[in-house]
Amino acid sequence: MTRVIENELPFIAQSVWNDTANQTPDCPPLTGKQECDVAIVGGGFTGLSAALHLAEAGVSVRLLEAETPGWGASGRNGGQVNPGLKEDPGTILRRFGPEMGQRMIDLAGGAGDFVFDLIRRLDIDCGAAQPGWLQPYHDEASKRVVETRVEQWKPYGDPMRLLNRDETAAMLGSKAYMGAMLDTRGGHIHPLNYALGLATAAQKAGAILHGHSRAERYEHARDRVVIHTSQGQLTAQNLIIGTNGYADTFSGGIGRTVVPIRSVQVATAPLPSEVFESILSQGHSASDSRRLLLYFRRGPNNSFVMGGRGDYTEKGTERQFEQLRKASLKLYPQLAEAKWRYNWGGFVAMTVDHYPHLMKAADNVWASLGYNGRGVAMASVMGKVLADAAQGVPEPDLPFPVTPVRPIPFHFMRRYAVAAAVAWARLRDG
Repeated sequence: MTRVIENELPFIAQSVWNDTANQTPDCPPLTGKQECDVAIVGGGFTGLSAALHLAEAGVSVRLLEAETPGWGASGRNGGQVNPGLKEDPGTILRRFGPEMGQRMIDLAGGAGDFVFDLIRRLDIDCGAAQPGWLQPYHDEASKRVVETRVEQWKPYGDPMRLLNRDETAAMLGSKAYMGAMLDTRGGHIHPLNYALGLATAAQKAGAILHGHSRAERYEHARDRVVIHTSQGQLTAQNLIIGTNGYADTFSGGIGRTVVPIRSVQVATAPLPSEVFESILSQGHSASDSRRLLLYFRRGPNNSFVMGGRGDYTEKGTERQFEQLRKASLKLYPQLAEAKWRYNWGGFVAMTVDHYPHLMKAADNVWASLGYNGRGVAMASVMGKVLADAAQGVPEPDLPFPVTPVRPIPFHFMRRYAVAAAVAWARLRDG
């Protein structure tokens, strides 16, 4: 029997990651009145990484998760570890200046290695592999974007290289693209097992994790923060919010700084060995250069996984599932006889400026969210940044700029804006 995402809408709950997940650690709900140095709300990569690094530093930390660790996007994404930010180094330096810009480039560029080093150090069983990730391009305009990216990263260890059509076809097992960029710093993981591994490691280090403990509201009491759940109350010196695309009313203005966009995926049942070996035979994962990108990889148990942009409605999402299956067959006609066993989705958080936001909502309230599709690597490393901030590292010494909470104007109209942007991007992709 297929294991689904519990307490989720049925049409987006059939995930290959849940069906192949390791055991979830025991995370009892918060009850009664408890205290700690740092409270964390959100049990995804951001919160779990922050909890781990705080506990390893000897800080008393408790984490509140509305469901179970990795329940949200952290356990549902494509598992691609893609380093860097959406913008390239030149753009980052122009916007943030040479000092902060360089810190951001170093942090984001090293985020992939950060993840794989963490997995090795903690011995997390999550199918981690670091062969690099591919960004194939389909037209001349996207080719120029990719060429510029490779050129701009050359001063930083030359981690990328361009592949011609034949090299791209050999790595992908498909002739559908003109060429590609290979970033040797990237790779892939089983995202839910990575989240569960971080949770277990955080507990071993001394963090206390509470599942099924939705944070309903918080208030300031002198120099402390009091967080309320349905069954308990947690008082802490500092609060970290890491809810990302699942921010709700608890997060207040923080949640209105991002636009949650549903990303969806489909996956096959186990494929015959000859079909499986013909797809991405060197173990790379890929996310292409379309505005409405496709991302795909091999999955657990000889499956194939394809992902892309979803929809807010059930009917719209069902249409997107079918589009992904059709796109898969266009890339890999050998999937014609494949059985599509899984389809699921979750919310990623997008920002208007395409950068993650490290925010300070009060002297003792921190948040990081808005990873714009780079969440595996960036959420992991930003959890460490939040842990440092909560321990008193001065703002000027942090490797990412601290910004105030700036809610997006007319945030309540976000769904209409997203629909219009998607339609325009689809036309431009051709």
